[in-house]
Amino acid sequence: MLYDYCVIGGGIVGLATAMRLLQARPGCSLLLLEKEGSLGRHQTGHNSGVIHAGIYYPPGSLKAELCRKGAQATKEFCAENGIAFDTCGKLLVATTALEMKRMEALLERSRNNAVEVHRVDADELREREPKITGLGALFVPSTGIVDYGEVCHAMGRCIQAGGGEIRLGTEVRAIKEASSDVTISAAGESWRARKLIACAGLQSDRLAMLAGLAIDHRIVPFRGEYYKLPASKSRIVNHLIYPIPDPDLPFLGIHLTRMIDGSVTVGPNAVIGFAREGYPRLSVAPRDVLDYAFFPGFWRTILRNRSSAVTELRNSLWKRGYLEECRKYCPSLELSDLNPHEAGIRAQAVRRDGTLVHDFLFASTDRMLHVCNAPSPAATSAIPIADMILERILA
Repeated sequence: MLYDYCVIGGGIVGLATAMRLLQARPGCSLLLLEKEGSLGRHQTGHNSGVIHAGIYYPPGSLKAELCRKGAQATKEFCAENGIAFDTCGKLLVATTALEMKRMEALLERSRNNAVEVHRVDADELREREPKITGLGALFVPSTGIVDYGEVCHAMGRCIQAGGGEIRLGTEVRAIKEASSDVTISAAGESWRARKLIACAGLQSDRLAMLAGLAIDHRIVPFRGEYYKLPASKSRIVNHLIYPIPDPDLPFLGIHLTRMIDGSVTVGPNAVIGFAREGYPRLSVAPRDVLDYAFFPGFWRTILRNRSSAVTELRNSLWKRGYLEECRKYCPSLELSDLNPHEAGIRAQAVRRDGTLVHDFLFASTDRMLHVCNAPSPAATSAIPIADMILERILA
């Protein structure tokens, strides 16, 4: 059978893309291929579950626009499909004079991004969050929480209701483009499609190279390690608690996150992973390590960020160091409160010159579009990201 469209990847971006394609082209034939036995198994199923508001990104940037639109679209999708979410709000807490200065700059940026944010002094912070200590904070009321795994399953049902076909447990082994179609092959099977969209996340660079595309980046897995607080401390905070981010670092820092199931997690840090899809602590996949060890961009970015890399590694190996990061704004936490919780792995695209890719990265031909980098907050922004992909694939 010749399909109109084939989407590779059953994470939230691939699912949103397939869903929006079927809505934009009613009656089209669509096949979605996912190598795992269920949807949303990797980045989507291992994130913090936050519906971000979009305060961090440069005003006027694509990420700022997509996040703002995505937060609204995600909440609307959840409401339409009976998925629980909670707009609990977020506090970004400043604990030093330097962070207070950074907080003011972040406040100005959020206003330029048209995101509602309120300055909170130390007294109001203490009133809102008795267990949190800080000199001041920014309150973002529109930030929410959800189970993105549930969002994925709902999108899957929408795809099937729209006539799309989902094949699980199907790992793509070959991609060959011809003038009129693309042939996609797995073990013992193959399919043809007029257009192919690859949303492969942690495997995106490999899928692009499998299709014969010349790319100058590799995916480096950054492991985000979390802890879960005991049930006795599930009400330790009323909102999400984030530190004021360091603008020189690519990650947001360790935070306290209320989860939609009522639990509270602490994390994540950001250390180099030794397996793209290995979530237990000592996971090692030699192929994944060799992929970045022989890529010059990896060593250049490590050298450029060596100070923060050492700190993150120390806190990963030394639980008390991790605790101290949390106690900067939540001093009542104890070592015994940090219970094991499954890690997440972020697909970070790194260029050959060592630059971390912070924006969207696509590789395309006449009949293929490969999403090589869909940066955080891709889960929040999945629906407008899908619309952006449609603009490219339907042009």
